Amino acid sequence: MQVKKTLICVCCCAAASVVIPGQSKAVASPEPAAGSAEYLDSVVGLNEVSVSVIKSTSDAMFPSSVTTVDMQTIERLDIDGVKGVSEVAPNFYMPQYGSRMTSSIYVRGLGTRIDQPIVALNIDNVPLLNKDNYDFTFTDLDRIEVVRGPQSILYGRNSIGGVINMSTLSPLRYQGVRALAEYGSGNSWRAALSAYGKLSPALGLAVGGSFNSTDGFFRNLYTGKKVDTERNWLGRVKLAWRPSAALLLENSAWVSSTRQGGYPYESLASGEINHNDTCFYDRTSVVDGLTVRYFGENVSVSSITAFQYINDNMTLDQDFLPEDYFTLTQKRHEWTLTQDFIVKGAAGQYKYLGGLFGFYKRGNMSAPVTFKDYGIKTLIEDNANTPGSPMQIKWDERTMVLASDFTTPNWGVAAYHKSEYEWGRWTASVGLRLAFERSSIDYHSYVNTGLTLYRQQGPMLIPIKQIPVNLDLADRLHTTSLQLLPELKLSYSFNRSTAVGIVVSKGYKAGGYNTQMFSDILQQSLMGMMGGEQKYDVDEIISYDPEKSWSYELNATTSLFDNTLDLDATLFFIDTRDQQMTMFPEGTTTGRVMANAGRTHSKGVEIAATWRPDRHFIVNASYGHADARFRRFNNGLVDCKGNHVPYAPMNTLFASLTYATDINTSWLTGIEVNANCRGVGPIYWDEENTVKQPFYALAGLSVNLRTPLADIELWGDNITKTKYSTFYFESIGNKFVQRGNPRRFGVTLRFDFAM
Repeated sequence: MQVKKTLICVCCCAAASVVIPGQSKAVASPEPAAGSAEYLDSVVGLNEVSVSVIKSTSDAMFPSSVTTVDMQTIERLDIDGVKGVSEVAPNFYMPQYGSRMTSSIYVRGLGTRIDQPIVALNIDNVPLLNKDNYDFTFTDLDRIEVVRGPQSILYGRNSIGGVINMSTLSPLRYQGVRALAEYGSGNSWRAALSAYGKLSPALGLAVGGSFNSTDGFFRNLYTGKKVDTERNWLGRVKLAWRPSAALLLENSAWVSSTRQGGYPYESLASGEINHNDTCFYDRTSVVDGLTVRYFGENVSVSSITAFQYINDNMTLDQDFLPEDYFTLTQKRHEWTLTQDFIVKGAAGQYKYLGGLFGFYKRGNMSAPVTFKDYGIKTLIEDNANTPGSPMQIKWDERTMVLASDFTTPNWGVAAYHKSEYEWGRWTASVGLRLAFERSSIDYHSYVNTGLTLYRQQGPMLIPIKQIPVNLDLADRLHTTSLQLLPELKLSYSFNRSTAVGIVVSKGYKAGGYNTQMFSDILQQSLMGMMGGEQKYDVDEIISYDPEKSWSYELNATTSLFDNTLDLDATLFFIDTRDQQMTMFPEGTTTGRVMANAGRTHSKGVEIAATWRPDRHFIVNASYGHADARFRRFNNGLVDCKGNHVPYAPMNTLFASLTYATDINTSWLTGIEVNANCRGVGPIYWDEENTVKQPFYALAGLSVNLRTPLADIELWGDNITKTKYSTFYFESIGNKFVQRGNPRRFGVTLRFDFAM
């Protein structure tokens, strides 16, 4: 089920504004003494565990582009994944696409639809390297931190747009039972149950599970059935052991499963969802991460070891039409191992962090495209047969499989360091990362079929010759990349609540291979056999280069009017080389290609404000503007210089008003009423900027009743029934969009039986 839209003001705890790491307004616990190992690892209390982010120096006086949400606010906002955060963080956008496989995120005008992610994602410090595993539902999130801007020094590859750090509740800090039940429009259900306890004073265990389901909102006219049905479940275990004040071990493991019924893609020409073939997406994911931490007097050492496995299966009516063109099936298995060693220390006003990181990832994928009768006729035969020619061809069979198998081993190592020094009101930080990566692909694409050559004799076609068609493309390719990534920060603090800072950093996103183009390559090879034009060269189109950027930020933060008004602002400019762009090849093609744009610029602003006029009211607003344009890019048809980068929204907006009060009765202890609005757009869908989604806004209302037994929340999303699109897709020259969810209502019950 899709994450419920924002219901209650994110700033009930002032958590959605830009905060200063180490002085987070979202964390109520007192700070440990500076220079201690506890401070260096953000541990709250000697006998409690609440480590959210290991990979950071204190950055105590740096105003930063960070959105931090604590546990109380997570529950009030009904956030159970990355999409929920995207509704409140400025210039951070994760749209609702056709499937959870396409977990695309756009930050400050940067992003991509397929392959490499734009931001890093860590859950309990475990890095998830595959973007296809980003869109999930999770339970008992303790803290979420979204850092915008390149984070390549600490997190390396694919953190060019930032990093998302999620931390779950520790069984050493909380003991009890938590439960949730929800029902909403579209016959949507959600349930979760978890239990936390101590097996001994130093050993804690947490087990939990969740399930959600929806019958969907969009109907396929061809079948008469809903196409956006979904079923998800997740089970997780967390073990925390602290045998002494100097040693902490945590193991977080979870298994999740997703089953989606289809893709609600609406034709722009007809305004209908109307396709004949079955569509579905299945994913099973297994993640296990072990974190070991040692706390010395002035140093801490951490080791993070993780294993990840993804098994997904997708079948797609890729033409999305009622005719029998073609279908795509994609089955993939992927294993990933990661290891990270981190050392942090302090000496007076000097703090440092250093580390070594390595990973190995291997994927096996089978991705056949099955051409059917109508597709063979219109896409191959009609293009090969010249009207009036005495010679004609026909395929012997009315079904043809263009098969492709891939093996993609990938590994990399990196060393990184960051130093920070404070003198008076000034704080400076420098960082450097050296990263090496080797990626490979073994591909095998083939087709075994045949055709018959005919001679036109009056109204009759006379068979002349049968011609076998056997194409076999196979090769092994590899690429290497060596990246040197620097970072510089400088800030000045006027007082404890007011500071300004500048950040200059380099980011990079790994290159890759265009596996989704092999069906087109085979199709064009068939056309070449019949005398047609061969449009693609395998060696040229199969790979794309890493994306590199230089980012420049000016940050400021302050509190006014006796700390009742918090203001944070960021100005940024990003110069990107070889930005990775997902493109739809021109004409009657079936694939998608990742290409490198020559150069792009993105500039913009981010503003967040929180106003608490009294103890009952709180007002929150955040706004992000990103003007991302091509400086040098030709897509093969037109010069796109000056055009907007597609899929990345220019504006994001969030505004909320909440009233809360306590009520002293036996059955009702408090009430919260919230009205909110979220805006996005415009979003350009193509490089030529001919198709776009204009700016739109979604309104939400909620009433939360607190009782001694449970919290009861009545909510409504998109109450004004705004119509908008979240995705654009092209296939064989036809254009499709996915519409956003309609108006929805529901009720949510939350139970917390703390011991």
